[in-house]
Amino acid sequence: MSTTDDTTTDAPSPDAEPGKKGKKHLPVWQETILLLGIALVLAIVIKALFVQAFYIPSESMEPGLIKNDRILVEKPSYWFDGPERGDIVVFKDPGGWLNGEEAAGPTSPVAKMLSKVGLYPTGGHLVKRVIGVKGDVIKCCDDQGRISVNGQPLNEKDYARLDNAECYGPMVDDCGEDWKVGPIPDGEIFVMGDNRNNSADSSFHMCKPTDKDCTANPYVDVDDVVGKVFVLLWPSDRFKFIHRPDTFADIPDAD
Repeated sequence: MSTTDDTTTDAPSPDAEPGKKGKKHLPVWQETILLLGIALVLAIVIKALFVQAFYIPSESMEPGLIKNDRILVEKPSYWFDGPERGDIVVFKDPGGWLNGEEAAGPTSPVAKMLSKVGLYPTGGHLVKRVIGVKGDVIKCCDDQGRISVNGQPLNEKDYARLDNAECYGPMVDDCGEDWKVGPIPDGEIFVMGDNRNNSADSSFHMCKPTDKDCTANPYVDVDDVVGKVFVLLWPSDRFKFIHRPDTFADIPDAD
């Protein structure tokens, strides 16, 4: 009596190469390290070339940007052309513009490490609005307290903050004192904080009209500009895209 065995075995494919084994996968821990490495490289590249996160270090850009807000800065806009009037820019300290707290940046070791590779908002920079660029002449102020650029008054009531001040262009200690700067040198910009009574900006660092033999430099080198603020990222209930105010479109070119 014969019996039939229902058990079958898979025979090697006639097309299979002798001795060839299936593809071997990396262990989970190795795959994890590889993926983390790729993510780290991508973060560094993105930070260096495209987008970087920062936080607002002071009250100088209120009311639009508040201290400790998280913002995103894009860099491609300035690859070929410099900053434009009305842009909010992040730039390196020209020298002595930041106080100790603002210059410190992230304080914890982990935050410091993550900020280096673009995985945590960076500190130690300034955030201001560009008021003038190459060749511009800026004056403060007309009979309505407005700054003018190349003879064109700016309407800044929609974004600038005045605390019991009479003009939009005060130097911190001398609100209302008339002043003039320019023509702005090539490769430089003149910047101001939107909180005009609480911002150590270009108007604060310029020579006052009554100063004699003053050598102060109120300008920011374009090479020190990291990029343009385009998103208020956090807190989430105030998320918004940042745009250049319309009033800057009316400014004529410098002579």
